Amino acid sequence: MTDAGMPPSDDDVAQAGFAMNAPAAAAPYRVLARKYRPGNFDDLIGQEALVRTVSNAFETGRIPQAWILTGVRGVGKTTTARILARALNYEMADGSVKGPTIQMPTHGVHCKAIMESRHIDVLEMDAASHTGVDDVRQINDSVRYAPSSARYKVYIIDEVHMLSTAAFNAFLKTLEEPPEHAKFVFATTEIRKVPITVLSRCQRFDLRRVDADVLMSHLSNIAGKEGVEVEPEALGIIARAAEGSVRDSLSLFDQAIAHAAGLVKADAVRQMLGLADRTRVIDLFDSLARGDIAAAFKEFREQYDVGADPIVVLSDLAEFVNFVTRVKIVPATADNVAFGETERLRARDFASKLSMRVLSRMWQMLLKGITEVQGATRPAAAAEMVLVRIAYVADLPTPDEAIRMIEQGGGSSPVIGNGGGRPSPMLNAPSAQSSASMPSAVPPSAPTMSAPRGPTMQRGNAEPMPRPQVGMAEAAPATVLKISNFPELIALAGEKRDLMVRGALEADVRLIRIEDGRLELAMERTAARSLINDLSRKLEMWTGRRWAVIVSNEQGQATIREQVQEQKNERQRSAEADPRVQAVFAKFPGAKMEVRLLAPEIPEGDDDALISDDGAESGDDD
Repeated sequence: MTDAGMPPSDDDVAQAGFAMNAPAAAAPYRVLARKYRPGNFDDLIGQEALVRTVSNAFETGRIPQAWILTGVRGVGKTTTARILARALNYEMADGSVKGPTIQMPTHGVHCKAIMESRHIDVLEMDAASHTGVDDVRQINDSVRYAPSSARYKVYIIDEVHMLSTAAFNAFLKTLEEPPEHAKFVFATTEIRKVPITVLSRCQRFDLRRVDADVLMSHLSNIAGKEGVEVEPEALGIIARAAEGSVRDSLSLFDQAIAHAAGLVKADAVRQMLGLADRTRVIDLFDSLARGDIAAAFKEFREQYDVGADPIVVLSDLAEFVNFVTRVKIVPATADNVAFGETERLRARDFASKLSMRVLSRMWQMLLKGITEVQGATRPAAAAEMVLVRIAYVADLPTPDEAIRMIEQGGGSSPVIGNGGGRPSPMLNAPSAQSSASMPSAVPPSAPTMSAPRGPTMQRGNAEPMPRPQVGMAEAAPATVLKISNFPELIALAGEKRDLMVRGALEADVRLIRIEDGRLELAMERTAARSLINDLSRKLEMWTGRRWAVIVSNEQGQATIREQVQEQKNERQRSAEADPRVQAVFAKFPGAKMEVRLLAPEIPEGDDDALISDDGAESGDDD
């Protein structure tokens, strides 16, 4: 806690140097963040809600005993606290002002000392270094004494969340019922760490981040006062880098002025901040959207070679994806002057071509990729692999587009026409003649080579254009295996040595109907959740064509295992009904019988896989 004294007089300064006739020394340089610190509510930028509430409270006389100000760094919490202290104690030498007011056109009696944090009745305490109950006890002991010269005794406690639990508890009584001449102003960046018992005794104000365009206007005004020439694009870069913090923007602007030593250019600011060229980031985005991985690699390596951080490049890409998405949803976003003209024009173009699903997918991949690069031992290589993933899914269709393409192709899977790593034709719209020269579909008998690829770029709200497909006429047709009944399917699983699928087909499913390429089943409760997907994928792999595996609510046939067990039980009952067997049971009470087949019985149209081989003869034993 600081008790401010009076400023030293000119005589004291002169005597301290023992140079009575020496010329006055030049005033020390003050950084822009201190030089242009707001002195009244009119100078506060971006906090209109707070200014309006405080103004109405002062005009109506509804002034609370405590305020708590919260917000991110550099938005004006401590400055607002000092302005409040100045407004509470605003007095003119002629006595024309009789009470608290927000109208402070000129400096009053106490204003300069309050704003310089040296007034005896405005006490500032940094809770980060005064955390204990003893510090709060000093406030409790001094608060009952009237102010020395001002109207109110104001206590400004910065970073109040750093106080200990005992210190907060010691504050409660004084905070709830302070003397009429005492006011409290708390400031914190961690409002959640402040006890609710303290919050309930204060009026809370959340100071918001300042918009980039407001920061640009503010920096432009300061540049004019300082006589500094600066490019508007450079101001936009600084405003975005400040992330809504006025102090950060002024500190960066101060650094940029020193770095440029003249005209502050956008390139100089990017170099100072270690940022990639915004235009080159957009070029990289363009290459990824077209699926041109070679161009994307080249662009990334060029940025990396000139010093761009891979994490910063990916972060800038993610930021541009977000900007394009916002422009697609709210086109007026592109009018924000905080973004460069090139950035706004190209964002509009991308927003009209890229679907929302593609932008969302790209955002998710970048978000995950940034985390991977941050933990990688070789960030550049990790960033390149992230770019590979994004480029290779650039022309993948969304699920609904894939279904539509399959339906339009007559149920067959379209073949990749791009290869994933070459430029997608969606940005460079192909002519009708070149599109017509390509085969429109793959013959139904031809096996698919990979997952279907589809367009990512759309013109306006038009339906997605089908991908140009490369025909397979020159390739030799592969053999397609035809399956017409369920036993053949089980036998195929046995031939492929897939015991899990064979066991599931025998015990976990009930057949409804089967055709070549279509299988309809009812599931048992014991069936795995992934069985249908696994079965569909493996059937396509084994037979060379796509299968539609459908789950039905019909009862269906008994499972194969149940059929085998029923056949075994029927043989058991038939054997027990034989007179000779009954005569044996009569001579040997309690005897048990086991039925074994002398040869496997193969029902018509059935397979030996349906019947387990239990032996080669029938008989009985004790």
